[in-house]
Parts: sequence; C-alpha cells; structure tokens
Amino acid sequence: VQLMESGGGLVQAGGSLRLSCAASGSGFSINIMEWYRQAPGKQRELVAAITYGGNTDYADSVKGRFTISRDNAKNTVYLQMNSLKPEDTGVYYCNARGTQPVGVWTFDSWGQGTQVTVSS
Repeated sequence: VQLMESGGGLVQAGGSLRLSCAASGSGFSINIMEWYRQAPGKQRELVAAITYGGNTDYADSVKGRFTISRDNAKNTVYLQMNSLKPEDTGVYYCNARGTQPVGVWTFDSWGQGTQVTVSS
C-alpha cells in the first residue's frame, strides 16, 4: 500500500493549511490512519489519529486547532490545521495500518512526508 501526501507549504502564524494523504494499491483495508510530524532535531511525534469508524485522537499541542478526517471510499485522510504556530513547523508524515489482502496480512505504510513551515 502506497501513501501520497499533499498540501504542505509556507504559511504565516495564525493561518491554515489542509493536508491530504491518499492510499493506493489493491485489495486492502485500512484500520487506522495517522499524521506524524518531525521538527528539525526532534523525534517524530504523533499529531492525530483516526480509526475506520471515525474515532479520533490528538496530541495535546494541537487539540482545538487541528482536525483529522477520512474518506473511507477514497482511502484518504485529511488534516485541517488552523491557527498555526511556528512550533507546528516540520515534515508531516502520513501512516496507515491495515490488512492486505483484506483480513490476511497486516501492513504498516508511510508516506514520503510533506513540509509545513509556519513563519512568525
């Protein structure tokens, strides 16, 4: 299963960006999709997660500002980021875990990452 992220860029503090991550392949089912980020010199951290059923979880640092959503029919996850802060700067990675073929083998796939830069 391949993941392709899009939507990163440069934005001023207080602005918004919307990231997308589309999964492609054949005969798979995704259980959970997540967004991680990695700032320069720091470890990769979980930003938000969403299950197939729509249950969500967020890092404390983004609660109330970021919203994760998914379109199961399109195998796509989104991250709406509002009220962006300079500390949100980093490379944002999409992760998906599920089975391929459905119900058989598990997979854990990562996208290539998309840069988000928030200027002060």
